Amino acid sequence: MSDDTTTETTVDPVKLDLSHVEATPGSPKPTSILTVDNVRRRFGGMTAVDVDHLEVEAKAITALIGPNGAGKTTFFNLLTGFDVPDQGSWTFEGHSLGGKPAAKVARAGMVRTFQLTKALSRLTVMDNMRLAARNHPGENMFASLVPPLWRRREVEVTDKASEILERFNLLAKADDFAGSLSGGQRKLLEMARALMTDPTMIMLDEPMAGVNPALVQSLLGHIQALRDEGMTVLFVEHDMHAVRHVSDWVVVMAEGRIVAEGPPESVMNDQAVIDAYLGAHHDTDLGDDSLLDPAILARLEEEEKKR
Repeated sequence: MSDDTTTETTVDPVKLDLSHVEATPGSPKPTSILTVDNVRRRFGGMTAVDVDHLEVEAKAITALIGPNGAGKTTFFNLLTGFDVPDQGSWTFEGHSLGGKPAAKVARAGMVRTFQLTKALSRLTVMDNMRLAARNHPGENMFASLVPPLWRRREVEVTDKASEILERFNLLAKADDFAGSLSGGQRKLLEMARALMTDPTMIMLDEPMAGVNPALVQSLLGHIQALRDEGMTVLFVEHDMHAVRHVSDWVVVMAEGRIVAEGPPESVMNDQAVIDAYLGAHHDTDLGDDSLLDPAILARLEEEEKKR
């Protein structure tokens, strides 16, 4: 099925000015909403995540980029309670979320989507939306037997879901099964469903993956609109056009470590970052004006000499 039910949106690339923030790994941010310290996750003898320090600026769009296997999704899983680190701590809006289960993380206001969408295929689009709503008395077994206790809330939830679906051009699909949606539409549904929880920060794991190119611009517009409404966005993405177009800040991850940070213009134009982490040809002197962490730079230089 095509994604032609969604209208393309033109993105106005107005960004926050973070040029005054130091472009080094682990740099402090003026108003950080998420602070991560010494988070490690190992699988057997492999270290998947090894993050010393990271701060995410509030009400900004931060892109987390890096090659496949860099540890980006594992990092997301740790922060959102879908996996448990071997060590480390992190705070969100000043409150510790380390070791908290996914449901408590979501209730705290930090909500994520998945690279492989988690829509309930045999439920309608509207039912998927209703299930994401918070504080529904009908979820109580005994209250569910007394319709007057939950009927008013059900109307409120349905109205809210309809408004969000209309925003994502999915209202016409409200009564369709979620499994009938195209890949791009399922991505939109995941984003719409996340908004049903009224998050403070939304974490998007490869929102453009598998999406029809005609829909990418619309998704970019939605992501930027979230930031413009005061929400913090942290997203993993391999589409460098998307990253450059909407990001206020870019964090580069490789082999589980944060190896570079900065505004997209400086990070994305750094040839060493392009060659080492984004899969370009490996013919650049990695010592030239690199934003990379010195320890990582030294290791890469040694590997380059062995080629």
